[in-house]
Amino acid sequence: MQRIRLRYTKRGRLRFTSHRDFQRAFERALRRAEVPMAYSAGFTPHPKVSYANAAPTGVGSEAEYLEIGLAQFRDPEQLRARLDESLPDGLDITEAVEARTSGLVERLEVSVWQLRLDGVDPADARRAVAAFLAADTVEVQRSTKNGVRTFDCRAAVTRFEVVEGGEDSGSGNAPAGTDAATHPATDTPQDRACAILRLVVRHLTPAVRPDDVLSGLRTTADLAPPVPAAVTRLAQGPLDGDTGTVTDPLAPDRDAVAVPAGTA
Repeated sequence: MQRIRLRYTKRGRLRFTSHRDFQRAFERALRRAEVPMAYSAGFTPHPKVSYANAAPTGVGSEAEYLEIGLAQFRDPEQLRARLDESLPDGLDITEAVEARTSGLVERLEVSVWQLRLDGVDPADARRAVAAFLAADTVEVQRSTKNGVRTFDCRAAVTRFEVVEGGEDSGSGNAPAGTDAATHPATDTPQDRACAILRLVVRHLTPAVRPDDVLSGLRTTADLAPPVPAAVTRLAQGPLDGDTGTVTDPLAPDRDAVAVPAGTA
């Protein structure tokens, strides 16, 4: 069985697709592209598709990952192109590599998130971020199927900053992939202000999501954006402890040397 690892995006209105919606769309794309899938054994065989750490519904992403198993060999780039043509715009397959190593999920240690806060002055955002980082713990609550759960979201955040460039967003243009109804254009200076936050979050249990961090900003600094934040996952992968940067999770597969069959 050949294993192929794919990187895909959720852009524009397609960020509102749930993970289950994406699964259905992707399995239809596999059939349209005539991908020779490998199937599980048993009375109800399923195509061998493994999804890794999917982004929440309503969140855009440039770095989602999955792995598929094939019954016949295919060129990864040709497979990527055929699948990309079979998916709607916004769900784009951007990369495909043959899996020559194990542990893709284990490599997805952290995520890099970008939060666009329309109507928030960057100076206020900097003060709120500083207060968040200065706190030893930041407890937030989240409703789950087992009731309301309280947990610390500060421990998962390894880096948090306000990105320069949010101040010049007074053109009234909504961010790419957002709706005018969600981010309406207004004429007041406060509404034309925009703060862009970037943070690196470890994948812990329970998982800390961008909305948890926004709740933490409200708790520590009383920062509450007047409109919902536009959230995008920019990257996910291993965290380089020396530089604090997130590295490419598919790099080990590109760099691995294929061992010919029958050799030790």
